[in-house]
Amino acid sequence: MARPEPLPPPGSVDEALGQVRTVADPVLFEGYVLYPYRASSAKNRMRWQFGVLVPPACTAQGGEYAQQRTDVLLEPRTADRLHAELRFLHVRRRTVERLGPDGTYTEVPELELPDRVLVPWDEGHEERVRLHAPLAELTGEQAHTRTVTFDLPPAVEYEPVRDEEGGVLGRLVRRRARLTGEIRPYAEQLPGPYRVSRLTVTVHNTTDAPPGDRTAALPHSMIGAHLLLAAEGGRFLSMTDPPEWARPAVAELRNDHTWPVLAGPAGREDLMLSSPIILADHPALAEESPGPLYDATEIDEILSLRTAALTEREKREARGTDDRAAGVIDLVDSLPGAVRERLHGAIRGLREVTEPSGPPDPGLTLPDGSGHPWWDPQQDPEAADAPSTVSVDGQAVGEGSRVLLTPGARRTDAQDTFLRGCRATVEAVVTDLDGELHLAVVLDDDPGGDIRRQQGRFLYFKPDEVAPLREEGQP
Repeated sequence: MARPEPLPPPGSVDEALGQVRTVADPVLFEGYVLYPYRASSAKNRMRWQFGVLVPPACTAQGGEYAQQRTDVLLEPRTADRLHAELRFLHVRRRTVERLGPDGTYTEVPELELPDRVLVPWDEGHEERVRLHAPLAELTGEQAHTRTVTFDLPPAVEYEPVRDEEGGVLGRLVRRRARLTGEIRPYAEQLPGPYRVSRLTVTVHNTTDAPPGDRTAALPHSMIGAHLLLAAEGGRFLSMTDPPEWARPAVAELRNDHTWPVLAGPAGREDLMLSSPIILADHPALAEESPGPLYDATEIDEILSLRTAALTEREKREARGTDDRAAGVIDLVDSLPGAVRERLHGAIRGLREVTEPSGPPDPGLTLPDGSGHPWWDPQQDPEAADAPSTVSVDGQAVGEGSRVLLTPGARRTDAQDTFLRGCRATVEAVVTDLDGELHLAVVLDDDPGGDIRRQQGRFLYFKPDEVAPLREEGQP
């Protein structure tokens, strides 16, 4: 195990990394507990979606990986030290036990209290592993001396559950499995006229666990694993928008299961966040967001309104699921009206319009519903004339005809394959700007079919991608 390094002085790199952690928290907890934030919800039966590093023996069972690799370009300039921090969640399996009259504890499926309902749950405990090393020691054969290894041994924790008078009703039992890993940094100066180095940091799960499915592997896994990188006096180059001279070098970088982006406020170049999900450079939290909701691709307004609509029983179960879930319920219950209104939307930027105003484009759908859909072949004077019917399997198919959708493998839209075998009604025969014929259809079982007809939002298939349906009694 590498010797421990002293922490950087307060107010410098550590303060900067603290700011990056705030933005990285949604990465760490992405999908941690999904609306409606109850353990019994079907959505929460598949959790821990991103950045899961499993033991090496478990990679074949669940399609997960045992390591991450981050490659970035660094201009050392006056930098002489690298600071790295690995963050991840470590599963703690929680069970619920009731205290019996004989003084013994018995595991139960739930323990009901006035303000919450306690149930078994897999909690995620945040872990941090730090690396502080001189850049000069990350090159050549000496780089292996800077490898940081860590070992989180198995452990069991007990938390008493008390009633309103302070008496013990039961206890929560949290079990943690062994988890071992390592961080390997390596720096190499690239040839050429520019003084730039390739910095590689790999994270390995080295836990000696037997092969098993995903459920068995998760307690030994790093979940939501990501890296925070800081170079004092150095400059990281953007991987998505590098300087022109650096593009060839960026193209040769290899990032496995991570996406490194510049972090911190715009203009800062000494911080990097290597994330298991795709982000833009300098990611930031929306100012309107009142707090973390822990839901994948969360939309604060919708989740807040739906959470506020939970019954009191459902809120009690959510509070008993997890402290973070309880925090979401309390957050939504205490949102002032002005904060809730802010969630409705925001203008991030304005574009100056210098052209004189004129009549509305007839090809646009206006807010009041007037106008036409964005492109309607029937309204486009440049579109080729389309026949009213087209022959399919020897039968005339046109407006009002019912068809069976049979899209083939040549379709470029993968979602169309899910519509194979569905029944639909033809609304029109149209041509595109290249003169090719298409059938505009609406699915028969689409509950929004009337709205689609009103707005002209159809699905389009070529004649050889449908089969006519004969009505009962039709020859």
